[in-house]
Amino acid sequence: MRPYLLAETNWKHLKDETIDLAVLPWGATEAHNYHLPYGTDNFEADGLATEAARLAWERGSKVIVLPAIPFGINTGQTDIYLDINLNPSTQLAILRDVIRTLDRQGIKKLLVFNSHGGNSFKVLLKELGLEFPEMFLCTSNWFQSVDKTEYFAEAGDHADEMETSLVMHLRPELVLPLGEAGPGTEKKHVIKAFEEGWVAHERRWSQVTDDTGIGDPRQASAAKGERFFHDVAGKFADLFVELASLDVNTMYR
Repeated sequence: MRPYLLAETNWKHLKDETIDLAVLPWGATEAHNYHLPYGTDNFEADGLATEAARLAWERGSKVIVLPAIPFGINTGQTDIYLDINLNPSTQLAILRDVIRTLDRQGIKKLLVFNSHGGNSFKVLLKELGLEFPEMFLCTSNWFQSVDKTEYFAEAGDHADEMETSLVMHLRPELVLPLGEAGPGTEKKHVIKAFEEGWVAHERRWSQVTDDTGIGDPRQASAAKGERFFHDVAGKFADLFVELASLDVNTMYR
């Protein structure tokens, strides 16, 4: 039993405990090229949040990791078989209920530990912050927490070398041989402004990639994934410790 995981701990251990920070992993269920499982984002979220919480707990921080939400925003993937979509309004409703519970029970800090590029919690948390003014609400993207070029040769953002390496470390039994992976080639937009990033619209996934991947995974390895995993988890452990001890009335210097 790991006391920092709500799904594993029990009432005997929690009834007299004080928790300073709740962490909500939030992933997605979607195709990841040919070689990675549909639950890739969820395995990554659970693995990284759990390890970061373990390290933070060992340093005395009272952190609790909530059970992960396994579905994310996949509105641009409606024709990809069994990619499961939650609309932003549904995410808002789920967050509201979770935050209401935490607020009522005196746990006043929540980090949404996002593991899916299609999710976007900033605006949702702004609205919920008005509803729950005593709550400190924040969100993170673990895949933006370190410079990936220091770990991986090939760029990408979905089932790429980074994600493949990470899942090879976390759940190697679920990764097909890399010879069965597609190249993860991303097609470029015909309008230059969208490529430059100052105009945006949702990518239509079946048009932008033939194999559902973006980024060549074929140089991935479990060793690369292990090194990346430990560095990201360590960075988040530092964050968990800082958030748990944060005085929200003196956050600025």
